[in-house]
Amino acid sequence: MKNPTSIRLSRISLALAMALGSSIALAQSTTGSIFGQAPTAEGETVQAKSSSGVTREVTVGSDGRYTVGSLPLGTYTVSLVQGGKVVDTRADITLRVGSGTEVSFVSAGNAAAATSLGSVTVSANTMPAIDVSSVDARTVITSQQLAKLPLARSAEAIALLAPGVVPGYSGFTSGTTGTSLVSFSGSSVTENAYYLNGFNTTDPLSGFGGISLPYGAIDQQEILSGGYGAAYGRSDGGVISQSGKRGTNEWHFGAQVLWTPAFARGTSPDSYYVTGAKDGDIYRRYSQNNSWETTESAYVGGPLIKDKLFFFAAVEGDKRSGNSIGPVTSSYNTHYQYNNPKWYAKVDWNINDNNILELTGASTKTSYKGNLYNYDYDTKQTSGLNSFDTSTKNSAQVSIAKYTSYITDDITLTAMYGKQKMTYFSQTPGYDPTLTYISGSEFENPDITGGNSIVNSQTVLTANNPNHRATSNNLRLDLSWKLGDHTITAGIDNLDSHDIDDGQTGSAWIYAFGDPNTPISGSPFVAAPGTGPGGQTGYYVSKYLYSTSASVRVKQRAQYIEDSWQVDDRWLVKVGLRNDQFTNYNPDAQAYLRMTKPQWAPRLGFSWDVHGDSTLKVYANAGRYYLAMPASVALRAAAGSLYTNEYYTYTGIDANGNPTGLTQLASATGGAVSANNEYGQAPDPKTVASSNIRSEYQDEYLLGFTQQINPDYIWGMKAQVRKLRNILDDICDTGTIANKAQALGYDIDPSTLNGCYLSNPGRVNTYRIVNPAGGYYSVDVTKDDFGMPHAKRSYYGLETFLEHPFDGTWQAKIDYVYSRSYGDSEGQVRSDIGQSDVSATVDWDFGKLMENSNGLLSNDRKHQLKIYGSWQVAPEWMLSGNIALLSGTPKTCLGYYGADESNPVGYGSYYHYCAGMPSAPGAAGRQPWQHIVSISAEYRPVWADKKLGFNVMIYNMLNESVATSTYALYGNSKALNTNYDRINYFSTPRYVRFGINYDF
Repeated sequence: MKNPTSIRLSRISLALAMALGSSIALAQSTTGSIFGQAPTAEGETVQAKSSSGVTREVTVGSDGRYTVGSLPLGTYTVSLVQGGKVVDTRADITLRVGSGTEVSFVSAGNAAAATSLGSVTVSANTMPAIDVSSVDARTVITSQQLAKLPLARSAEAIALLAPGVVPGYSGFTSGTTGTSLVSFSGSSVTENAYYLNGFNTTDPLSGFGGISLPYGAIDQQEILSGGYGAAYGRSDGGVISQSGKRGTNEWHFGAQVLWTPAFARGTSPDSYYVTGAKDGDIYRRYSQNNSWETTESAYVGGPLIKDKLFFFAAVEGDKRSGNSIGPVTSSYNTHYQYNNPKWYAKVDWNINDNNILELTGASTKTSYKGNLYNYDYDTKQTSGLNSFDTSTKNSAQVSIAKYTSYITDDITLTAMYGKQKMTYFSQTPGYDPTLTYISGSEFENPDITGGNSIVNSQTVLTANNPNHRATSNNLRLDLSWKLGDHTITAGIDNLDSHDIDDGQTGSAWIYAFGDPNTPISGSPFVAAPGTGPGGQTGYYVSKYLYSTSASVRVKQRAQYIEDSWQVDDRWLVKVGLRNDQFTNYNPDAQAYLRMTKPQWAPRLGFSWDVHGDSTLKVYANAGRYYLAMPASVALRAAAGSLYTNEYYTYTGIDANGNPTGLTQLASATGGAVSANNEYGQAPDPKTVASSNIRSEYQDEYLLGFTQQINPDYIWGMKAQVRKLRNILDDICDTGTIANKAQALGYDIDPSTLNGCYLSNPGRVNTYRIVNPAGGYYSVDVTKDDFGMPHAKRSYYGLETFLEHPFDGTWQAKIDYVYSRSYGDSEGQVRSDIGQSDVSATVDWDFGKLMENSNGLLSNDRKHQLKIYGSWQVAPEWMLSGNIALLSGTPKTCLGYYGADESNPVGYGSYYHYCAGMPSAPGAAGRQPWQHIVSISAEYRPVWADKKLGFNVMIYNMLNESVATSTYALYGNSKALNTNYDRINYFSTPRYVRFGINYDF
């Protein structure tokens, strides 16, 4: 109820919010809302009370509508109060994160009839199943569903239940959790945003995933695959937002043990060479791989002070051990062990009915260690210890404080501050720095080796800085203000990321084979192998050196405002505007990317409750989304990296695989060369990027409907279109930049230019070049000057679904998406060649690399059929299933340039030509379909009061393991790459997981 004190507080809090730069807004989705219709008798109110003591009471408007917003997640009892007396009640109302739940006490047009209601209680099962207050593409998976469905235990595995979400390239994994990543509606895997209780946990280094909760601590996971409002930004893929459990007025505790045994695990097929002289020879043996896993978890939660102070905590320990046979080029049997502990704790303090304080702590760690044993491919036998694998210990720890003040019935203020600390440690026991890593041993001259590769025990190509760590700080100030039919939300969203002591060093001898009479590289020039002794048959070797080292920072700021306008009882319009600013700093704390001019991201959507009873909703949404550059971009773009190769012919190879009888081949520098001018010199920060550079951004459009056919079934359709309007990547064609500068009469030395420049490919870029007087020349270079196409990534998808909500007996959903993803840029990374250098891919380096580049992109899945559900067969038995049928991703063939298969820019087999013919992405065919059928069963005996559960899950019960990625580099007709088209990765084979859990 309102009182003079709360009104005075509202003015003070509002003034404080304005002074801090906030308008008015809700926090990131960690809450839900209740809305509906009620009689309009004088003094009538609606009261919502949760099982954790939160009580809100609002007055019914003159139009018969009410809204209770920004409610903590939980189970509520919603009551209609007339004259101080409860006359109608809706019990067991469970909120869904970021969604509105309609709880009406009278049907439209019949408000007067309710004034004489007696005291009644209605089950939550009678509530409408369609949220007419949302205009986005949202999937919410609850803890109840997670406990039933057969899923891998990760945030990404849960996200795959949502339409348009597909597995990413198998070689891309999260830096802190090691889990496989996902693609949303054609976007690359680094373009997603991760949240935990409203705090942004996205990997600050490269965007590869984010930390998540212990599986049993997840209350709800919200998956936003499109159309999200102005409160969200820094993503043009999707949003994965987890909300953790909280304590209630009843104490609960429980524990669970899961076991995935080796004997019930399937294996992938062996991988074979399929090209050239090695066609049919085995490359890697998977049939002798095996592993087992155990997971132990526990939780406890309840009231420290009833209705006031609550506590919840959960821990999880996961251990996985096994072995993995390496390829024939590195024939070791690695025995490994992973340990992945997590914990989560939350304290909720209901200070009073108007103020709530939430404190959250969470941690996830992953450690790896392994021993490499010698393995004989001919005998299939493992022998003695060869060496120790590089061990890693990565961790992330999050601390969050969130304050919510219900200043009045209509104004809600929230403030959140969180910090994430991350560490990355790696070490190789017994590392021998005197041994150099041997790469490409299959290309050693057989006249010297007799056809048997010669290598050594060095398993380390690059070593990470063991002191590497990172931090992220996220501050949000938000306010929601209901003004009649309008609910205004606005706020600030500030994120600072620090990458500290990041870097790698590496060296190797790289053996190769080519045409003896053709220069190894044209730019920079490296002579043909045949010009040196031992190279007459085309064999040569290069000494590779790589080094990066830096501490860098990224500052991100955003302001947003959104109006949710209830035009009438059927039409809702949402209009929002977000402004993002991004600044990236080099190791000297100097900005090399400053994108602080307004980057307006408008959002517009509507929801039409066609019949006024929440049985048919038509909705649409249009929006723009900007993406920041993560911290790791600075390592090669702005921090002075070293990346060189020095080429030789050789006449011998010693017992450790080192070439002997070396003769250095002539080169443009007289020694080591770098295709991108990376010789270890840090560039001037003002010259790192084009002076008119803009952030990557994407436009998206949604149109759909959802209809309740009858109380048991809901169906709907949705069309989604995404257009990438601007990308950010590096361009390395300094020759064209120098020529343009000289044509303008500028006095420049081409050798002083940077190796690459961060740019907006496909647009006019203005580059700063240092002039002799100490100032800068400005040089405009067009896409035509570079010989490049317009940057393009387009996605369209059409979804249709049929759902049966859980009715106490069964629940199921069938979802089909037809989609296409095409263009000449996947985004920040490149999956077909496994390149993880964010916004520094091979794409766009030179115009010739982009010829014939328009085609099907790596995350294109033409058909996606997903079916999942559960069935309470009997009071003690629950059966569940999850089916995913996905068409394969496109295959790529990359070779040398043009019909003559030359190498004009020195990149080797990275042109969109195959055997001298143009070869667009996808022209080489597709990977096979995936048919993943998983089932689970749970038995909860009545004799244990259903608190004890026994369960079993079979993932991929068909044990289908098919190729998900193949080697894309063809080489050329004179020097065919025998690795071409061999399988890099297979889909996960069958495994069986047994479990016992007890919940009290």
